[in-house]
Amino acid sequence: MKRKFRLNRFTDFKRVRRLGKSYAHPLVLLIASPNQLPQIRVGIVTSRALGNAVTRNRIRRRLRACLDEWLPSLAPGWDLLLIGRQTIGAADFGQIHSAVAGLLERAGLMDVRDNADSAAR
Repeated sequence: MKRKFRLNRFTDFKRVRRLGKSYAHPLVLLIASPNQLPQIRVGIVTSRALGNAVTRNRIRRRLRACLDEWLPSLAPGWDLLLIGRQTIGAADFGQIHSAVAGLLERAGLMDVRDNADSAAR
């Protein structure tokens, strides 16, 4: 994920947590908040409760890989926060991918069927 699409500041993370709408899945929690920018920005949070540094970094890499695929089809003007939950450490990439896709669709940020149709072509 390119740097311009990342949430970096602690104040941005706090604002998204405070003002955003949350969408839950057993593996991932998505919080979405509108911003005034022409692009979408994403932050990923993994707590120490998920495991050691190797495990947390693997989870972050998997979440970023899922988002890289969907990023071109997401609506601009949103700040997203993805928070890994306890069960994400035992999940495989396919489960994480479908969880993120489902959350993005539930949040109304994209239509999974349109993206799947264009990827199949």
